[in-house]
Amino acid sequence: MEITAALVKELREITGAGMMDAKKALVATDGDKEKAIDFLREKGLAAAAKKADRIAAEGLVYSYIHGNGRIGVLVEVNCETDFVAQTDGFKDLCKDIAMQIAAAKPSYLKRDEVPADVLEHEKEVLRQQALNEGKPEKIVEKMIVGRIEKYYKENCLLDQEFIKDPDKTVSQVITEAVAKIGEKIDVRRFVRYELGEGLAKRNDDFVAEVMAQAK
Repeated sequence: MEITAALVKELREITGAGMMDAKKALVATDGDKEKAIDFLREKGLAAAAKKADRIAAEGLVYSYIHGNGRIGVLVEVNCETDFVAQTDGFKDLCKDIAMQIAAAKPSYLKRDEVPADVLEHEKEVLRQQALNEGKPEKIVEKMIVGRIEKYYKENCLLDQEFIKDPDKTVSQVITEAVAKIGEKIDVRRFVRYELGEGLAKRNDDFVAEVMAQAK
């Protein structure tokens, strides 16, 4: 069976696996999606799923300052034990998440944190945009669903494309870390400060700056 990009994408969305892992699983199972899911679970993703109900009360409050103090981020990332919290792998994950927040400027941690009134306002704006574009009313609602999904991906940290690998979401990066580290990992909360926020200033490409600093 041909291993198409669409099939790889579908498997990744179901399992949270990386692109290469998903492709390898499909190759190993001759393109059988269900067998590929089992294959990935046997490699560690099932363990990640089982850890979802465990308690993660240890971890770090990680701080990241960009450039010469223009952007600051504090993020609380939880794991199950203090031992894991002090490992290089966990600290690297915390740094990556903090850099993501600095660069991509999420407004919320996850989609269910978006207030209902904010979501309804966004839907109404999108509805008017679609109507102004001359779209038939019967397909406007379908368009709104797609555009709201885009809104989540732009504004919710866990749904955002990972700045170091746009083929993955931040949520998928965390799932992969769970499989490697062996403990439940949660991003609990974050705050992002930007110097002069709300004041008129030049528009910088923070993604490019943060990535350049990381090299």
